[in-house]
This record gives sequence, structure tokens and C-alpha cells, in this order.
Amino acid sequence: MLRLTSDHFPVFVPFGVIGFYRYLWYLIRIAASLTYRPVPLPENPTYIAEEDVTIIVPTIDAGEEFKEAAHSWLVGKPKEILIITEEKMLGPLQELANAVDPERIRVLTVPFANKRLQMSHGIKNTTTDIIVFADDDAIWPPTLLPYTLACFEDQKVGGVGTSQRVQPVGDRMTVWEVLAAFRLSIRNIEIASSTHIDGGLPCLSGRTAAYRTVILKDPEFLHGFTHDYWLGKYQLNSGDDKFLTRWMVSHGWSTYVQCCKEAELLSTMKPNWRFLKQVLRWTRNTWRSDLRSLFMERHIWTSHPYVAYTMVDKLFNPFTLLAGPFFVGYVVYKSTIPLDKGGYHLPWNVIVSYFVWLLATRTAKLLPHLWHRPQDVIHVPAFILFGYYFSVMKIYALLTLHETGWGTRAGIGDARAATAAADAGGPPAEGYTEKLPGTPSYPQNQYPSQPYSPQQQQSYSQQQYYQQPPLEMQEGYAR
Repeated sequence: MLRLTSDHFPVFVPFGVIGFYRYLWYLIRIAASLTYRPVPLPENPTYIAEEDVTIIVPTIDAGEEFKEAAHSWLVGKPKEILIITEEKMLGPLQELANAVDPERIRVLTVPFANKRLQMSHGIKNTTTDIIVFADDDAIWPPTLLPYTLACFEDQKVGGVGTSQRVQPVGDRMTVWEVLAAFRLSIRNIEIASSTHIDGGLPCLSGRTAAYRTVILKDPEFLHGFTHDYWLGKYQLNSGDDKFLTRWMVSHGWSTYVQCCKEAELLSTMKPNWRFLKQVLRWTRNTWRSDLRSLFMERHIWTSHPYVAYTMVDKLFNPFTLLAGPFFVGYVVYKSTIPLDKGGYHLPWNVIVSYFVWLLATRTAKLLPHLWHRPQDVIHVPAFILFGYYFSVMKIYALLTLHETGWGTRAGIGDARAATAAADAGGPPAEGYTEKLPGTPSYPQNQYPSQPYSPQQQQSYSQQQYYQQPPLEMQEGYAR
């Protein structure tokens, strides 16, 4: 390439610097992920799944795949599984629950399909110290729960995530599922490296994540979670995992991700073009959450500066990626102009060299995945094309952040209507007793006067608790 660009070498220097910069940070991520270590199992665990874990599954359309997932959860012996669905789905889901384990699986309902309201209803009906949110198709290894609970031995840890792989819907993976698997492999590296570098991560994935119940029982959290608006106007239903992650950061809680085979779940993805609609929804959620973290809440800068850097990098990533083909097209055009009229001498094989470079570098990024599934190498060109499509999608998503619909599920109604129905009243939550070491127990709806944080944990025995009314009824509250 140097020979091809020798007559106008300075033109190419800035682009070479950008490429060097990006691959330098990629090597740093690889090095950090290789030195990352998961939290080992404690000899005398504080938390035991049979006593301390409730699994909450918000769903509206669980099918037969739920049975396989539920059986995998029950291997870890949680105290209870709560399925939260809309009222019209009570019958079918109750049948599924009865077919698996009617003793440990309970089905609860909300008036309308709304994931955040379903999760909130599950939180209110939880009586254990740890809540694990799970998708209805997430398949766990037998060791996932104990390895997840191990992280909570550190009393500063409020949320724990896991690594993930794709479970094919059929006998073989479609190209869409392979693309999803590529993305998850890259994500596993990113979250392992960020956890190792500064202890943070951009998102505790909602496919499976565990939290201390006492954090989620906070009425301030419950209200903010179910009354979350973008720009104060567009109510959000999806993006729940992003909200939870930001809440951990803004309220002083640490997070951790167990990136190991013992805690690696399997999850299905859309096996057709509808995968693109999933990606669009995730991308909008990422834009909204990252912009909030970086410029509105700003806790991320001091708590997890490396994660803040990765968020900033992703803001510019679609533009830097699209600059490559644009620039190659430009120099090819200039090569058609005579040298004495300002043209370049670049021959046609600059295009070939560019695609060889793309194929080599993208294949290198996917080596962790290809090590386990070498047959997927034939899909690397599709991944390259998807990368450019994704860059355009990111820009489109940025321009359409007011679109808050689910996109891939029928039956998800208006979030405002569902929230209004929930605010009008609902069944009282059952009793709850917190069992954190060094803190007293207290019944549900009795909370400390300030949001619970790790720093308050040791002083709770000296605090007074009171019955907290709904925020709407508190003096001075304005919606």
C-alpha cells in the first residue's frame, strides 16, 4: 500500500493513524479479557439459592422453549420462579408452569403487556434477598446460580451479569443467528475487559442478570423504573437492563460479570430478518442510555472512566467505519484522473487490497468464536457487510430515538396506558424480609428515608424506618 500511495502519502497518514489507534485499543481489550478472572465459589457461601433466590420472568408469549429453560433454572434450586404476564395469557402460561413444576413456579398477571411493569410486579412479590431476571428462553448451565451468587459475597456488589452464547432455533444456525453469535462473542470480550480494567460495563444484559432485592424494593427505583421518559416526553418500555445498570452506577453499587463456562447461558435469537429489528431496538436503547450516562447523569466518568471511553468511542464508530469505503471510492475515482491534473496513480488492485485487509482484520476479531465453530468462517463476508449496514442503522437510530415501540413482539401496547392502569391500583405486595449480613430485617414497604447504598449498610441498625407513601402522595412531589 505504501508503494501505491507514495505520490500522495501525506493524504493517507490521518487514516493510518485512526486505524492504528483503533486496533491498539482492540489489543488492549484482548489483553484485559485474557487476564480477567471470574469470582471463584466461596467455601461458606452467604447466599444459598434455595433460600435467597427468586427468578422473575416477564413474558407474554412463552412457548415450548420455556420448558427447557425452566428445567435448566430449577437445576440450580431457586426458592421460587415468578412468571409475570398479562391477564389474557394466564391460562396458557399456567399450563406451562404446571407442566414443569407447579410447586416452585408461580404465575402472576398485570392488566396490560409492559415489560417494566411486569418486572416491577415481580419485584413487589419477591420475598428473597436476590432477584434474578431471566428471558423465557435463557438456558442456564447447572452451575450458573452458585457462580452468580458468589459475586454477592462482596457487599458492595449490587448487580451481576453472565456471558452468553447463541442457541439455534432449528437444527442448524441461520446466517442471522451466526451474525448474532459473532456479536455475542465480541461482547463477551468487551465486558470481560471492562470488568477487569475498571469494574464497570455498559449494560448488565437483561437475558439474565441478578440484583440485590433491597435495591429494587426502593420506592424511588420502582417509580423511576416504571415512569422512565426519553426527553420527558416518550415513555420507555424496553431498555430496562440499561436503566438497571445506570441505577447501580448512580447509587454507588458495584457490578460484576461472570465470564466463564460455568455461568455462560444459551439464548435464542431471531433466525430471520427480524433479527435486524431486534438490533434496531437495542441500538436505540444504547444511544439513549449512553447519552444519559455521559452527558446527563455523568456518574460514569468518575466511577468507570474506561467504560465512559468505550461509550464515547461508540458515538463516533459508525462515522469512522463508513469513512473507509467512502475514502477508497474517492481514491479510486482520483486514479481515473491524469497525474498532471491532480489524479492519483493508484491501480485497480487498491480495491482488492482493501477487501483483503477487511477480511483479515474482521476474521482476527472473530477468532474466539471461530475457535469453537470454525464452520462459521464462511459467514465472515456477511459479517463485514452487516457491519456497514449496522453503521447506517446506528445513524438512523440516532435520528429516530423518539420511536420507543418494541418492534419484534405483537401485543406490546401503549406504555402510557399500561402505566396509568398500574398507577390506578393493584394487589398489595407480599411481605419481605431482607437478610443482608450486618443489617436488620424489615417488612416490605418499610424503607430507609434515603435510597439504599453500600455506604449505608453498616449504619442501618441505628436508623428509623417508616411506612413510605406512594411518591404521588408525598408533599412537594411533581410528576
